[in-house]
Amino acid sequence: MRADRLVAILMLMRTRARVTAAELAAELEVSVSTARRDLEALSSAGVPVYPQPGRHGGWSLVGGARTDLSGLTAGEATALFLLAGPGVPMTSELRSAMRKLLAALPRTFRGDAEAASGALLVDPVAWGGAGRVRPPLLGTLRDAVVRGRRVRLTYSGRSESTRLVDPWGLVDKDGTWYLVGGTERGRRSFRVDRVVDVLLTDEAAHRPPGFDLSEVWGEVVRDVEGRRSGVVATVLVVARYLSAFRAQWGRHCEVAGEGGDGRVRVRVSAHRAVSVAEQLAGWGAVVEVVEPASVRDELARIGAELVGRYGPAAEPPGGGGPGA
Repeated sequence: MRADRLVAILMLMRTRARVTAAELAAELEVSVSTARRDLEALSSAGVPVYPQPGRHGGWSLVGGARTDLSGLTAGEATALFLLAGPGVPMTSELRSAMRKLLAALPRTFRGDAEAASGALLVDPVAWGGAGRVRPPLLGTLRDAVVRGRRVRLTYSGRSESTRLVDPWGLVDKDGTWYLVGGTERGRRSFRVDRVVDVLLTDEAAHRPPGFDLSEVWGEVVRDVEGRRSGVVATVLVVARYLSAFRAQWGRHCEVAGEGGDGRVRVRVSAHRAVSVAEQLAGWGAVVEVVEPASVRDELARIGAELVGRYGPAAEPPGGGGPGA
């Protein structure tokens, strides 16, 4: 498990002046490439490990070898717990490793380290498309969550607005990041790529007692999908396009079995028939809607509009042909 290895690597490096990826691989029973990736991940996260090239080179900690973890800075300890947190199953072994690491940290660092371990969550199932570009303000919001500071958030939704938010946690939903937090109107979730500006205030954020990010995010998902899934359509999809089709629809796509003639029977859902039809229209003959009639009717309407605009009898842009 990666989080266990990161803790083990750091502890080993605290007792040795220099280690190689091969030595770590043998010690931890992983491949050399895996050990090297873990070292690079620690370095990228801000833990002060650096490579020394050459025949007698290896990886060392800035400042030399130490026998305990008291040399970690607050930022370094937080970075390690952020690496260990998102998407990693919390087994009894991992809990034990995290407890040992916390016990070895200076008392003043433990609050931020514990907050970091619950600051991030990975939800691998997309809501339709996925955003693969890391939002520029993600780091600022992560710091606000870990430090427990209220933020003044400028957000571009249907219109741009500014509000005070108690940041509770961040969720990576298949490449699209969401901030979950509290506002004067209750719990809200914000797409991070729509955040225009963030001002970190000196006010302490309020977090509900016993807050669990995974439980709260589960409630958010159920609320959103309850609003989106008002119409369910049964569709036949050409089998070789099924993977791309499912990637577009995400959680709102369920494979229902074979459809015959090299096609697969699939159920998709959205909050209105027109929304289902609009998402299906671009697939053309790759898909066939079996039911309901309301989605078929919307597709027919969209098709008629396209033929009217672009069909053989349509008037060219600008109105009329030569001499008009």
